[in-house]
Order: sequence, then C-alpha cells, then structure tokens
Amino acid sequence: MQIPILNGIFSDGSPDFRTSYPVNLVPVPKSTGIAEGYLRPADGIVKLGEGVGANRGGIAWRGTLYRVMGSDLVTVSQGGDVAVIGSVGSGGRVTFTYGFDHLAVTSGGRLYLYDGTTLAQVDDPDLGTALSVVWVDGYYMTTDGEFLVITELNNPFAVDPLKYGSSESDPDPIKALLKLRNEIYALNRNTIEVFSNVGSPNFPFNRITGAQIQKGTLGPHTCCVYGEAIAFMGSGGNESLSVYIAVNGTAQKIATREIEDVLGQYTEAQLESVFMQERTQGSHQFLEIHLPDQTIVFDAAATQSLGDAVWFTLRSSTTGLGRWQVCDAVWCYDRWNVCKPGAPDVGYLDKDVASHWGETVGWEFGTMITYNEGRGAIFHEVELVCLTGRVAFGSDPTVWTSYSTDGLTYSMEKPVKAGRQGEYAKRISWLQQGHMRNWRLQKFRGNSDARLAIARLEARIEPLNF
Repeated sequence: MQIPILNGIFSDGSPDFRTSYPVNLVPVPKSTGIAEGYLRPADGIVKLGEGVGANRGGIAWRGTLYRVMGSDLVTVSQGGDVAVIGSVGSGGRVTFTYGFDHLAVTSGGRLYLYDGTTLAQVDDPDLGTALSVVWVDGYYMTTDGEFLVITELNNPFAVDPLKYGSSESDPDPIKALLKLRNEIYALNRNTIEVFSNVGSPNFPFNRITGAQIQKGTLGPHTCCVYGEAIAFMGSGGNESLSVYIAVNGTAQKIATREIEDVLGQYTEAQLESVFMQERTQGSHQFLEIHLPDQTIVFDAAATQSLGDAVWFTLRSSTTGLGRWQVCDAVWCYDRWNVCKPGAPDVGYLDKDVASHWGETVGWEFGTMITYNEGRGAIFHEVELVCLTGRVAFGSDPTVWTSYSTDGLTYSMEKPVKAGRQGEYAKRISWLQQGHMRNWRLQKFRGNSDARLAIARLEARIEPLNF
C-alpha cells in the first residue's frame, strides 16, 4: 500500500485536522515510475568568510555582488572577500535599485547613489524620508509613506517639490514601492495602486484606476516581485492576514488554511518586520517568507504541476523550530549568495551539502491518514523507498519513525540506519510497526548527514475485520 508523503496531517489541542509540511525537504513534482513526486534535501549553506557587520540587504549590479553590512556599502567577491565602499549610516533593512548610471540604496530613511566610483547621499531637503526606492524611466522614485517622490531626470541628486505624487484612493500609508512591467506599484497597508508614466508636466505618473487592488501589504519588505506578478503578505481593511499574488487588478490567495494558521501564531508587529523574496531555481519558483523562527516557502511551478498548493518549511535546527539561517539570497557568480541573519557571515547555497554553515540540521515529514473504514489493521512493515548512498562521507546516519492514532501523541521513535556512503542498494524499512483500530499517521525524521531523496512510503498491512 502506498501512503502519500508530499504533505501530512496532524492535530492540535482544538478538534481540528492540520496540515504538516515537509521540513528541510523540497517537494519535486516528477514522475519517476515509483511515484508522481518525491522529496529531496533542501540546499545546504557553505560559509566563505565574514564581512564588516550584519547583512541588511543585497543586489547584483554590473556583475558584482553589493551588500549593506553594518553601516557600510560593500562588495563581496566570488571568493567571499568583502571590500568597503563607504558608509550609508545605520538603520534597518535597506532597499536597492539601479539605473543606467547609479546604484541606489535607502538606509535609515536616507537615499544614497553610487556611480561605481563615488558614493554620495541625496541631501536635497525636498526628498524627505526615503523608505523605499525604485528606478523607472530615468527617475529614482521614493516614498516617505505619504507621497511618491521623484528625482530630476538630468540630476538624480535634485528633487522638485512640485513633482510629488500620492496614492490617495484610501487613507492608508504607503508601505513599499515595486516595479513590474515598467509600472509602479504603490503597496499601501490596505490597498495597492498602480501608476504608469504618461509624461505629465509635473508628476509624470498617472494612476491606472482599473488596476487598483483592494488589499495591501503589512510591512515594507512583506512583498516582492514574483515572476510576472507581485506577491505580498497582508490584507484588506478589516481582514485577517494571508498571502496573495497580485496580477491583472486582482489578488489571488495562495496561502492555505494551514499557512494562515501559522501566520496567526504571530502578532502583526512581529510580521511587519518579515521579509519575502523570490528565488527561481531550475524547475522551481520559490517564494520565501522569512518568519521570526522559520521560513515558509511556496513553489508556484510545483503547484501548477501537481494541481495543489505546494508549501514546505526551512529551519536551521535539528528538532523543533529554528530560524533558517539565510537572508537576502542574490544570484551572482552563477550561484545563490547568502548571509547569516544578524551575523557577518557570507556564503552560498550548495545542493551538494545539507548542513547549514557547517552545522548539522534536521529534516522531517509526515504522512496523510491511513484509514481502513474503521476496521483497523496490522502494520507488518513500512519502507521508505529512497535514493541512498549519498550520505555525508564517513557518517553512519539514522532515520527515525513514529506513529500516532490521534494526531496528538506519538509512539516511541524507532531508528534504522540509512546506510553509509556508496550503499546505493540500502533499503530503509521497519518491521512490526504495531496496529491501528481506526486510523493512524506516520512521521519520519533524520538529519543532514542522512541526505536522502524520498520517493515513496510503502506499507505492508493486514486488514482486520472487527
């Protein structure tokens, strides 16, 4: 009997069925002849070196990786060497953009421009507070939360106060600016307005009335360009939070009920500092939402292939919750370059390892419910059908399993060896796995030493007729 493994079921203190998503395992929609999908280990993290402070944001410009670390704008070489360009002051997370001539960065409400040689602050008092910046049609556009402010075409260090714009369909504050298809999206707290360049003599951008969306984003970084759309975490007025894709003047919810339950465990104040980013890799299109103690990931490509929402979780812990120690993945030097949150470490993602910054991390997944119409069954054997023999060199890792008949309490874990390096024919199975009277579910866990691609869970079951 085959038991589905791409996501599982559990229960909590309330009478409710919850969905469990794989942890540090990526669902892959691929027909293998064994199953229509499998779970592969999430990429590991390799450390290259250390910078001059904690990372606050990054971007690739002219083939070079730029970051703000501590209070400095820096470059990071392919080998991990960090070179300081100049100070952009203190503050929280920064936003980056670039035009033909300058790299722009907002830091602590200030706007800085770098032309490849000189880093200088835009000190025109008419700029105001620069919370977010985008480049469009030769203009650097910023917002102070109330107005849309553009720099002059012939002088990006100058601002004309007669050329202010605003997002006024709702009295909610502007949280962020994004550019998509050369249109500006002003993401407010409860609404999203779209502007295009019509060449007006003062503020040259005009609101596209039919493109307005009646939902908005929670914070300045809880949104990002996602493929040919805008992804954001937020809500409309008098609504609870969820995750949406904004496209063609509508907002489509991509969060499942379980994801909304996860978001409901945090306060809005906690979630306001969350940041989201897209990371396209091979046949995957990841939307990463970096929560305070874990990262939840949506895969649009896998969702389209399987016809069901595909989510999974990333954590840098062996068991339980633990923040994924990755921030601001930037594609440069033919790889995803990353930093460790709150630390100066710089590195990159590597599919050939599973550890994070040299530390062992755990993985786990659960199954859907096995049900025999209330007649019960004996579980003689369960087997994980895997690609084995790719474990960490010199290790002899273990995989554990346990089961539950109520979704809350689990049996004692039973271990089995996952095989050593080169044991490609190793079978991972457990005998005498007890019985069920009504229904039951199974849970498996291991660590990054056991690098397994898990294709199927097979159970040898004897039905009971009582």
